[in-house]
Amino acid sequence: MNASDDFARLRQQVSASIVGQTHIVERLLIGLLINGNLLVEGLPGLAKTRAVKALARNLDADFSRIQFTPDLLPTDVTGTEVLHDSGSTRNFRFEPGPIFANLVLADEINRAPAKVQAALLEAMEERQVTVAGTTHALPPLFMVMATQNPIEQEGTYPLPEAQMDRFAMHVMVDYPEAEAEIEIVRLVREEERNGDAANSQRTAASQVAQDVVFAARKAVRDVEVSPAVERYAVDIIFATRFGARLHDDLGRWIQVGASPRGSLALDRASRAHAWLKGRHHVIPDDIRAVAHDCLRHRLQLSYEASADGVSADEVLDLLLTHVAIG
Repeated sequence: MNASDDFARLRQQVSASIVGQTHIVERLLIGLLINGNLLVEGLPGLAKTRAVKALARNLDADFSRIQFTPDLLPTDVTGTEVLHDSGSTRNFRFEPGPIFANLVLADEINRAPAKVQAALLEAMEERQVTVAGTTHALPPLFMVMATQNPIEQEGTYPLPEAQMDRFAMHVMVDYPEAEAEIEIVRLVREEERNGDAANSQRTAASQVAQDVVFAARKAVRDVEVSPAVERYAVDIIFATRFGARLHDDLGRWIQVGASPRGSLALDRASRAHAWLKGRHHVIPDDIRAVAHDCLRHRLQLSYEASADGVSADEVLDLLLTHVAIG
């Protein structure tokens, strides 16, 4: 069985636990394929935590969850030096924090102060942490899924735009359809009847190895991008910076456009999307499919956009209708 078949099996297994949220499942897999981190936003109870737990359960990977709170310290995330006394000798030994896992869920990241957010974002960017002058490398397979709720913003610490840029994608999760919610109720009811033990045994026998992820990443790197499609992606990025050239409203609504990180994220995510669809080349539909997730958090909207009640997604909708395909 090749990496494509194994990834299809992984997707099927995760989707079996996450009903009505196919978008977040696909984005988690794309995050794995591009070695990127995800910021997931949605109301409580929309399976954000359940999705990453299902991914960890079906992948041969360590999972840790960090609940961000106002009293959290950076060492609660990275780990710290602890004094060990064996009687005859006393020495400091590094005790790794929850960041040293393959899949890390940073729950409600905007509820912790800036120092804690910075510690997490440094680990995401450098793939290492430094404690007491010593650098400790994170696992080769490492992905952070940070969540935040769009409500209850009192007492929160919003991520600065420059730090938001560190996330490959900003994924929005919405309510499921009525039929899907019926399936959710039935699924949870069935899980309650069978118990967690049966589910754990079934999953352990069918976990996908980490080597599959590394092989899949190599296959994604080999996905072809034609000069015309490459130009189309870059034209989208430039339209976020010079929107007035395409439409007056874009010029009024966008204050700051996407950085070159946006170009890189769009390129990587579109290649991963094409590979998941079974293609070895990127088409414009792949670019458009991931454009909102790759760019919505990289746009700084103006006061005029706020006054007009326009969201980043609506700005991107307008932008995509005006960028021509080479």
